[in-house]
Amino acid sequence: MPAAPKKKKNPSAIKRARQAVKRHDKNVAVKSALKTVSKKAVAAAEKKDAGEIAETLKEATKAYAKAASKGILHKNTASRKISRLAKAANKAVKA
Repeated sequence: MPAAPKKKKNPSAIKRARQAVKRHDKNVAVKSALKTVSKKAVAAAEKKDAGEIAETLKEATKAYAKAASKGILHKNTASRKISRLAKAANKAVKA
């Protein structure tokens, strides 16, 4: 957790600081949810249950795409993570 910033005096600076805290909290929550969804997809791939793999992969893909569209993740980062999950899922289904 970063150190508390110096108290602002300008009203617009106070508002921007308040908005930054809100954005930070929201971004942290979304990133945490992405990790959870990713772990579920990997766990499903390890179980090798085709139905569960498809369901969790779809959920993870949707979550990563939404995070990228909202600017929480860079689009290439989201694409890379989706690709790696899909690769693991396909490998599990074929095996």
